[in-house]
Amino acid sequence: MEQRVVEFIRGMRAAGVRISLAESIDAMQAVGVLGIQDKIVFRESLRATLVKDSDDRPVFEELFPLYFGGGGPALQNAVEDLSPDEQEMLHEALEGLSGRMQALMDWLTSGEGPTKEELEELARQAGAQWADSPQEGRWVTRRMLQRMGFGRLEEQLQELVEKLQKKGMSQEAIEQLLGVVEANREALTEQVAQQVGRQIAEERANRPRDLHGSDLMNKPFYSLSEEEANILRREVQRLVTQLRSRAALRRKRGRKGRFDSKGTIRANQRYGGVPIELKYKKRKLKPSLVLLCDMSRSMLSVAEFMLRLTYELQDQVAKTRSFGYYSDMEEISIVLVGNRPGEAVDAVLDNFYGRLPRHYATDFGHSLNTFFKNWLDSVDGRTTVVVLGDARNNYNSPRVDLMKQLQRRARRLVWFNPEHPGQWGTGDSDMYDYVPVCDSVHIVRNLAQLASAVDSLMAGG
Repeated sequence: MEQRVVEFIRGMRAAGVRISLAESIDAMQAVGVLGIQDKIVFRESLRATLVKDSDDRPVFEELFPLYFGGGGPALQNAVEDLSPDEQEMLHEALEGLSGRMQALMDWLTSGEGPTKEELEELARQAGAQWADSPQEGRWVTRRMLQRMGFGRLEEQLQELVEKLQKKGMSQEAIEQLLGVVEANREALTEQVAQQVGRQIAEERANRPRDLHGSDLMNKPFYSLSEEEANILRREVQRLVTQLRSRAALRRKRGRKGRFDSKGTIRANQRYGGVPIELKYKKRKLKPSLVLLCDMSRSMLSVAEFMLRLTYELQDQVAKTRSFGYYSDMEEISIVLVGNRPGEAVDAVLDNFYGRLPRHYATDFGHSLNTFFKNWLDSVDGRTTVVVLGDARNNYNSPRVDLMKQLQRRARRLVWFNPEHPGQWGTGDSDMYDYVPVCDSVHIVRNLAQLASAVDSLMAGG
């Protein structure tokens, strides 16, 4: 339980509540003295020691049941009160369902809902790792319930009733069954909501807090004023210092590399197999990068800060080549050569936006085809390819076939997208076509998220 309390405190801090070390110690001592048997006393002891401001109370009320709520109400067994003949009728009626619907109806009738691991995987598939707030959590919950089959549940229940009536099940038994199923549906919905909320809270708590230092860092790029953008341009230097320090620490930890058992055995044959000389596989700690940046006007702020961060970190990267696109692709690396990072990025932006036509249509598919014709040799098995874009192609071909080839050729294919996942797949967005092809996807709606994504990129080597 002590570890759970520690995780809860981390979650509170990640949500913006200021909790000092002394207050954390007070909370642990209070729990030690008062215990956890009485849920009300346990709750009040944590609230009294951790919540100093009335503005922080809603955060506490939101997070407490996620960390200590037990996963939601238990499901009931709808089958045990049926006669053996009625149980057989139900079994036969459920046999014809599709895999997803059969799993859902099994959960709702047996009283044995999905396992913790199944819920975690369903939440991941629904995008819980990309959510960052209760509002986004509710979107993930709805998406998760849809994936489980809740959207077709009413239709399936009606068909189930008709099948059971034909098989001769009494109306009383059917109504009893439906009553339990309805209660289980509500309980499972609550379990799902709690699982999503807990995963979001834990994900938020695990992010590097030093990269999220101010409210402005978390403000969406699209809503920044010019004054705010200037402040964040200066903030890049602080971020770069942090990212360099983190990279240096990773290099120090990984300098020896991974233990090489086969190499050790070969090297010690002369000692009769006794391992005197230990061998290590060297790690390649500096990634080689190829950046494909959407330079359309809607992407201006994101592209600018991505280029600023990346080129301030040149000493942490083995090699970088950068390309910009809107209706077609062109290399921008040459503009960056010989300039200081800030000046280089300004030159790129002036070059691109100074000649951007008034009317144009972003076409990543066509741009990707140009990249394949002219610069495919810049990608090999050591290269991490980063696509920065919103995946809106103006209804042109997304050329997923080329993305698959690129993913196979590169070490990793990563996508940075500034749009909320709720917008993916709407209008001319082809993002859902690209997601299965990518090794990872990062949401970069603000500078804090972008810095965390770049840090993750550097950590991957």
